[in-house]
Amino acid sequence: MSLIAKLAILPGLSALILSFISTPLAIKTAKKLRLIDDPKTHKHPKVIHKYPVPRGGIISIFIGVFASTLLFLPFDRHISGILAGAFILTVLGLFDDKFDLNPHFRLFIMFLAAAFPIASGIGVPFIKIPYIADAVSASSLLNNFIYADPTRDIIELSHPQIAVSIFGSVHNILILADIFAFIWIVYLMNILNMGAKGIDGQLPGVVVIAAITIAALSLKYSADITQWPIIILASITAGTYLGFLPWNFYPQKIMPGFGGSTLAGYLLAILSILSTAKVGTLLVVLGIPLMDSGYAVVRRVASGKSPVWGDRKHLHHKLLDLGLNKRQVAILYWVTTAFLGILALNLKSDYKLYTIVGVAILVGGIMLWITYRPIKKL
Repeated sequence: MSLIAKLAILPGLSALILSFISTPLAIKTAKKLRLIDDPKTHKHPKVIHKYPVPRGGIISIFIGVFASTLLFLPFDRHISGILAGAFILTVLGLFDDKFDLNPHFRLFIMFLAAAFPIASGIGVPFIKIPYIADAVSASSLLNNFIYADPTRDIIELSHPQIAVSIFGSVHNILILADIFAFIWIVYLMNILNMGAKGIDGQLPGVVVIAAITIAALSLKYSADITQWPIIILASITAGTYLGFLPWNFYPQKIMPGFGGSTLAGYLLAILSILSTAKVGTLLVVLGIPLMDSGYAVVRRVASGKSPVWGDRKHLHHKLLDLGLNKRQVAILYWVTTAFLGILALNLKSDYKLYTIVGVAILVGGIMLWITYRPIKKL
């Protein structure tokens, strides 16, 4: 077996098997702990299932990620930080499955979880944004704080730095890089929870495709051995959620829960940072849930509601109202995510920006049409 096959296949296969065989255990554990979402007692507009479904999918998802990561990756500073944050999100998810925690408290714990990989040295040293780099470079005021290279469309985030001593060792805190990483990781956790979850099988399918896209991106640069851990972790992420998918696809036997969606966003955000800061690629791949959740935030704020409180006005809800069934909606999300993933792997930075704008217009147009379309009376 070739080196690339070992990097991309064996860790993913291990995670898939672990996730798949541990999900029945998660179902039994959820029932024993009464982590059940019963539509008769859980009255919420976003609840669309008709029968009691166990929550607690985060149990098997965490087992797949945690065990496979320890098996195939060295337990270094970065991995320890990633797994520590993942553990916090798992505990948070289980408590939310049981008690339906306040969204603002959940948001606080999400920032806490994101602090662990950032403290381990994972940050965003630069971002590549066409045209913005030109504006920053041309501004004498901004140039005093941020360095931009307009020839490569890059905005440098590695300065300013603060040197701190921890247990006798000096560490450099990259202020802008860490702030951007904080925002990006927590933002993507919320994106996956708000815009990619709600329909049976919707979330794991989207996550599998996004993780495979990142793995394929890193495989392009596999001659650089620093990309190997990224390929392995992306493969583990894809395998874990693929193993969970058969249990979550319609008719679902278990839900991923808040923990399953936020852990997915957490891992994908970290992978996009580690793979030479390819944040733009992931923005394109997750364009549909990204824009859906963005519109949801604007809609809720405009109506005087908190942006983190759920409702039944997401795109997947609109598609159900249009007449599609749950299987069709989930598959539609997978197909569009796969299409955008292929585009993202073949687009230059400026075209990625155009693609994101195009997806925003498309999603907004579809939602407006579904909401205000004329309905023929029989």
